[in-house]
Amino acid sequence: MKNFLLAVAFLILLIGTNNAQIGVNHDNSPPDNSAMLDIKSASRGLLIPRLTLTQIQTLTNPVNSLLVFCTTDNKFYAYLAASSEWKELLFGEGEITPTCGTPFTDVRDGKTYNTIQIGTQCWMAQNLNVGTRINGGQGQGNNGTLEKYCYADLETNCDIYGGLYQWNEMMQFTTTPGVQGICPADWHLPTDAEFTTLTTWLGGLSDAGGKMKEAGTAHWLSPNTGATNESGFTILPASYRDYLGQFSGQLGVRAALWTSTQNGGTYGWDYSLFHDTDDATRNNGAMKVNGFSVRCIKN
Repeated sequence: MKNFLLAVAFLILLIGTNNAQIGVNHDNSPPDNSAMLDIKSASRGLLIPRLTLTQIQTLTNPVNSLLVFCTTDNKFYAYLAASSEWKELLFGEGEITPTCGTPFTDVRDGKTYNTIQIGTQCWMAQNLNVGTRINGGQGQGNNGTLEKYCYADLETNCDIYGGLYQWNEMMQFTTTPGVQGICPADWHLPTDAEFTTLTTWLGGLSDAGGKMKEAGTAHWLSPNTGATNESGFTILPASYRDYLGQFSGQLGVRAALWTSTQNGGTYGWDYSLFHDTDDATRNNGAMKVNGFSVRCIKN
């Protein structure tokens, strides 16, 4: 604490000196002559104050051009004294897309997901877990709220295995293959064709299951046949919610993943993996009211 106070006092002394310049860096280089404060870094950014909307609105006598980041709507604002108002700083068209293989955070709820490059595709390496949990006996309706099932109606199971979703809820009540649906921005729901691309890259349906399953028996029941997870897909056996509203099977036995490709008005294509085989099973007859796991693929 003493060293911190000495550092603050030294900084104040520098700022109070006429024509003083400050350089913050790791290479001990002097600040540029045109700058009062020159910050250099190849591994860190500049973090400005982060306030909620209420905190910003209650600031006393903000100075002209005061800059803050609003955590309520995730936007930057600057204060204009001439009009006594906070003005949003607009973003441009450019964006930096995270590299596949690095985690990303879903801004909707703050959950972080791992990603994995498999062939030409970038996949989430965890099952999606977004939405408000409802009991398995209820239907997921078109009510403006993202809803999920958790096996045995336990939120802790969603924390481990991800949520379970009816096909229409996953699609957000459209029928167009490859839509964003309940996926985060810049991600979409995989089509049957995109799942076929995945399993083909992994050697075909007869081999892909083992390469997609998490290895070992921490989550899968023994024998977890052929599980190597060499793809990094790391699928977990979340089981499923059946068309009667019951959680069928047993955790550890089966993983069932929706695609965004339907088969008629009642059924959807899905892929299933089991603890006692290294196959990946492609099905076209799963009723849309079933609750299956969801993986998203990068746009």
